[in-house]
Amino acid sequence: MLEVRGLSAGYGRARVLFDIDLAADRGEVVALIGRNGAGKTTTLKAIMGLVPPLAGELRFDGTRIGGREPHEIARLGLGYVPEDRRIFTDLTVAENLAVGRQPPRAGAPAWTIERLLALFPALSKMLERPGGRMSGGEQQMLCIARTLAGNPKAILLDEPSEGLAPLIVEQVARVILELKRSGVAVLLAEQNARFTERVADRGYTLEKGQIVPA
Repeated sequence: MLEVRGLSAGYGRARVLFDIDLAADRGEVVALIGRNGAGKTTTLKAIMGLVPPLAGELRFDGTRIGGREPHEIARLGLGYVPEDRRIFTDLTVAENLAVGRQPPRAGAPAWTIERLLALFPALSKMLERPGGRMSGGEQQMLCIARTLAGNPKAILLDEPSEGLAPLIVEQVARVILELKRSGVAVLLAEQNARFTERVADRGYTLEKGQIVPA
């Protein structure tokens, strides 16, 4: 579903990633494990088109996506949940979900509003609440739900457990496992080893912008 070969990327003249190879298949949870500054976020941003790749080949569901704009990649069915969430704080929960809505697509589960609220029951009680009046954990749930509203075939999750209470971390884990059961490919950037052991099928270790043996 997602294949990265020889990816190098950076910011200006500063190269951050060096010849990254990784892959994630349909219904598979793959962890990208590393400390802060290892290059995890840059890897996800490069895949999503937010950081231009300097070299390498990126394919999503058989289509080359290297050099494409982020909105073009999203329309192909690749979802992205950034580390800083970036919900619309002035919009309500219902409006945030509506912004993320895309038509159903072949080869991806259809996430209706009813199905999303069943997966995130806490959101059903706050549909009219502005995003800016939600806790960090609630915002994380909303960000994931908004991404799923686009009916993605695969999803990139950047540090989804960071800074969250244990009960919310447990809920995020259940959501990831449900995505796996639904056939969604998940690439998870994370430094919480216990969390990745709970949800991931396998992983890559990233140090100083390079994949190293675990």
